[in-house]
Amino acid sequence: MTSLELDERYSRQVLFRGIGIEGQRKLTASRITIVGCGATGSALASLLARAGVGTIRIIDRDYVEPSNLQRQSLFDEADAAESLPKAIAAARKIAAFNSAIVVEPHVADLIPTNIEALFQETQLILDGTDNFETRYLINDFAVKNSIPWIYTAAVGSYGVTLNVLPGKTACLACIFSDPPHGTFETCETAGILNSAVNLVASIAATEAVKLLVGAEDWLRRSLLSFDVWRNERAEVAADQPRAGCRTCAEHEFPHLVGEGRPHITLCGRNSVQIHERQRPVDLAQMSERLKPLGVVRHNDFVLKFWHEPYEITLFPDGRAIIKGTTDKTVARSLYARYVGS
Repeated sequence: MTSLELDERYSRQVLFRGIGIEGQRKLTASRITIVGCGATGSALASLLARAGVGTIRIIDRDYVEPSNLQRQSLFDEADAAESLPKAIAAARKIAAFNSAIVVEPHVADLIPTNIEALFQETQLILDGTDNFETRYLINDFAVKNSIPWIYTAAVGSYGVTLNVLPGKTACLACIFSDPPHGTFETCETAGILNSAVNLVASIAATEAVKLLVGAEDWLRRSLLSFDVWRNERAEVAADQPRAGCRTCAEHEFPHLVGEGRPHITLCGRNSVQIHERQRPVDLAQMSERLKPLGVVRHNDFVLKFWHEPYEITLFPDGRAIIKGTTDKTVARSLYARYVGS
């Protein structure tokens, strides 16, 4: 880092006693991974990129839609119009305000078979996901490999976050031994306030900076939750691993093995995601094939196909998001009909 960068871009941050010049140098040398670049993920990416974290890997399986723009701070109307993958759009926006750092976008669904490669050489993992299935997968990998990670979630006016320091604090499975069952609120059912997103992301980003500059003594060791509408706040102690935790104590990592992991997963918002992990697709050729059957357009990253009442979004690795149904059988039939069996 040059003296000009220290004096100018990060000058106000360097003045903060908790960071200083040495802390800023540590941030510049840091490598982090953000899983999910929706509301919380995009806010985390923006804050940490502006703070000068040297390498940010962004993993996201989704694309930008108009409904994202209310809360997902890295995207604009042009991104939504192009249906750009969120990881790609985020990398472009970050490059426009901080070209001095490296952003590695990965348009991918984090799964047991690619997690090792996608988390290679990372110092810290940040959660921007929208489901416990992926969070338990992250937790298994992080605890097994002694990599710190930060759980973060927001829905409605509620936000929650937890620092996980393997071997030192409680992990996600210590707090939530089983995923939530039955009906629970999502952004699609309860909505979401952008203020809740930005508050929880700001807290998580601050904890990330503490960890990266070596200020571990100042890290929060509790599950923190709050409701910005009702002015409610709560904390649950998480300073020690729970005795008998299947992950921390028993060293069992079923999510890394993929036990019970469905081949087809629901994405919310009246859609189904279909994983085709070994099926590369030439989007230009597929576009020509689908033109007689409906409305189709594509770019280098994604193909969109409309055949009422369905919308199919196809990625180059063969993965697809089929909107207009939550029935997995219907989704599989549509995929076979239009993409191939």
